[in-house]
Amino acid sequence: MPRLAVILTQGFADWEYGVLCGLGRAYFGLDVRFVTPVPGDVISMGGLVARVSDGFELLDSWEPDAVVVIGGTLWEHPDAPDLSGLLEGAQARGAVLAGICGGTLALARAGVLNTLRHTSNDASFLGLHAAGYAGAALYVDQPKAVRDGKVVTAAGTAPVSFAAEIMTALDVPLETVQQLKSMLGAEHIGTQARSV
Repeated sequence: MPRLAVILTQGFADWEYGVLCGLGRAYFGLDVRFVTPVPGDVISMGGLVARVSDGFELLDSWEPDAVVVIGGTLWEHPDAPDLSGLLEGAQARGAVLAGICGGTLALARAGVLNTLRHTSNDASFLGLHAAGYAGAALYVDQPKAVRDGKVVTAAGTAPVSFAAEIMTALDVPLETVQQLKSMLGAEHIGTQARSV
């Protein structure tokens, strides 16, 4: 069962982790643990209070197969946590690294996006908020998540493709990934208008 460490910070985005963590854990066999810089209560953008008992030290002892950085209001501020060492260590171990929305800033600040295809909220977002970011030439402007090897990035509006690309990077069977995408995309498939 693939192990995912999901990083939440104060002001995390409620909609960005639900598909990956909720469905991934309940239906697709992912072992999900949440971590935060300071264990305790973390409050989402929507006001949800989540009690997270694990800090970053879990990553050394548990050695997850993926480290996922969820976006939120904190990542655009100078006092956002520096995840460079943590991400470098996970990448050296062969873990999948993933960031969605503001979480892509943590990857950009760590230099992870300088040599790989990636996306985010828009092209200027990374340059504006991530000192040392030098990957603009590899930025992919598209609404779906981008996976380059074991690095997955997405805009905050793409939680479904983000979850699917992480699962693909973790070698979850492709039919399982397709099942996830089909299930969650079904409401967007055009249907004939019904007569009343």
